[in-house]
Parts: sequence; structure tokens; C-alpha cells
Amino acid sequence: MELLTSAVETAAAAKSPNLWGALGCALAYSGALFATIDAFADLLLTRGDGAGGRLSPALRLKAGSKIAAAAITVVSAALVLALDANWFAFSALSIVFAVLVGIAALVLVRQRAHVRERTAVFDAPATRRGGAEPTADGV
Repeated sequence: MELLTSAVETAAAAKSPNLWGALGCALAYSGALFATIDAFADLLLTRGDGAGGRLSPALRLKAGSKIAAAAITVVSAALVLALDANWFAFSALSIVFAVLVGIAALVLVRQRAHVRERTAVFDAPATRRGGAEPTADGV
């Protein structure tokens, strides 16, 4: 009976969070954040390289694989923190990751809207612009 009560007391005792595990998960979150922002930067920087502002399939695959790897990393690091019951690190890292990726996504969306607006003005009918057709260099 005494063995049973000591087992229950041991199980009920609050264990301290694994700080090395939290540090490893923080590094995983930061790596995933870097990969996500790098993928967004690839999408922003290479937008004008292709014909008509479109990305090649290879560049889309590259950016998509970075985002997929970042998602897998974040989910696995979040699971490790949740299983370790380190809710502070889980909450803090998840909130920071979501906010920074949200800001980067907002920049990406705004840039795409700006490019669409700029190309719509460039592709407008010649009658609206005074009859002048743009040359190859855009003048």
C-alpha cells in the first residue's frame, strides 16, 4: 500500500519544465520563421523575373517546400512543448510566430496588390493615357 501511495505522490508532484527542450523548440521555431520569411522574400523578389510577372514552377516549388518544412517544424516543436507541459513557451513562441508570419503575409499581399495596380495602369488602353503606346523599355 505504501508503494501505491508513493507512486501517486510522485505522479501528482509538479515537474519543472524541461528548459533544454524549450530552448531546442525555440530554435526550431526561429528556424521555421526564417524559412517562412525567406520563402515570402523569394516570392516578392522573383515576381518580376518571369514573363508577365509570373513565377516559374521551380520557384513556386522552392517557396512551397520552405513553407511546408516550416509548418512541419512548428507543429512538431509545438507538440514537444505541449507534451512537456511547458505552456508558457508553447504560448509565447506560437504567438510570436503567428504575429511575425502574419506581418510577412500582409507585406506579401500588399506587394502583390501594388504590382497588380501598377500593371493595370501600364496595360490600360492607349486612349486613357493620351494615345501614347509604351515602348519596350516602358517609356
